[in-house]
Amino acid sequence: MSRGIQRLAGALLLAVCLLPGRAEAIGTSATSAILMDVESGRVLYEQNADAQMLIASTTKILTALVAIREGNLSDIVTVTQEAAATEGSSMYLEAGEKLTLETLLYGLLLCSGNDAAVAIADHIGGSQEGFAQMMNETAQEIGMENSSFANPNGLDHEQHYSTARDMALLACVAVENETLVRIASTRSVTTGGRTMTNHNKLLSYVDGCIGLKTGYTRAAGRTLVSCAERNGQRLVAVTLQDGNDWADHQSLFEYGFAAYPAVRPAILGHEVGEVPVQDGMSATVRLVAANSFAWPLAEGEQIESEVRLDQPLTAPVAAGTQVGQMVFRLDGREIGQVNLLCSETVLPKVESALSVLKRQRRR
Repeated sequence: MSRGIQRLAGALLLAVCLLPGRAEAIGTSATSAILMDVESGRVLYEQNADAQMLIASTTKILTALVAIREGNLSDIVTVTQEAAATEGSSMYLEAGEKLTLETLLYGLLLCSGNDAAVAIADHIGGSQEGFAQMMNETAQEIGMENSSFANPNGLDHEQHYSTARDMALLACVAVENETLVRIASTRSVTTGGRTMTNHNKLLSYVDGCIGLKTGYTRAAGRTLVSCAERNGQRLVAVTLQDGNDWADHQSLFEYGFAAYPAVRPAILGHEVGEVPVQDGMSATVRLVAANSFAWPLAEGEQIESEVRLDQPLTAPVAAGTQVGQMVFRLDGREIGQVNLLCSETVLPKVESALSVLKRQRRR
């Protein structure tokens, strides 16, 4: 084992030893719940997470994601009579009114406007049915295998359902969209002649909360999808049919950040070790990570690492050359890898270069 790899192993062990103790066991009042680390996708807590259930207005996370991907924020949308007459929560649109798509997205995510959802669907998909097809295609792309969407607002429908796990997967994708996070995390805004206030109380209750969406119908009960960020780590919590959702999400986040802090054994551009180089002016070359890797670890868990070179290195080796991967394992199972780049150029030994020159001259 090279000195660089030994240093890496020591650093990893130190990181694990510094982890705080496991938090107390957690539970919720929800029929279905899950807590997931965004970067790794690791599930930190789950409770009946694969039950297909009504999800009410948490649907609007997907509505917003599709609209932002497929439309332009500056688009002018004309409100139809159908949109203006939509039942339930509302941003109080009027038929014939013209608003930007961005204003409607604020109404969708802050006011939970069912009318805004229909106006957006009509504009982006041509109809609610056309937009629902786009929603289902996006859900499949994300990997939401146990979900079906029939409308853009989450009103009860037999073909409209999801699971806590699928909604967590959706949230993990949604929080990578800067526009969606900017809107969903806004507490209050004045736009399009309206002042709108966010229904999500967790923005005030939870340190580092960045949204996402509340929901309620009589049949679905209270539904909530939220995300919080601390020390560069993001966690997503989902509760379905939960009468105590504000408190449950606070408890889930406190548990997750305490019991599963993220360890980062590889950071983009940082040195991760060194490997031998044959016939070089230097006997080794230092390697840096081409991308970052993080994983949430519980007390007592350790990440194991292994360098895999594509082939043994022989000088000359140019700085920036990709030469292999560092593979990470937890309990013997591979959990990720990063590409490795040479951080410096290693020239051939002078003797080797002269030998090559002599052979060429003899030819």
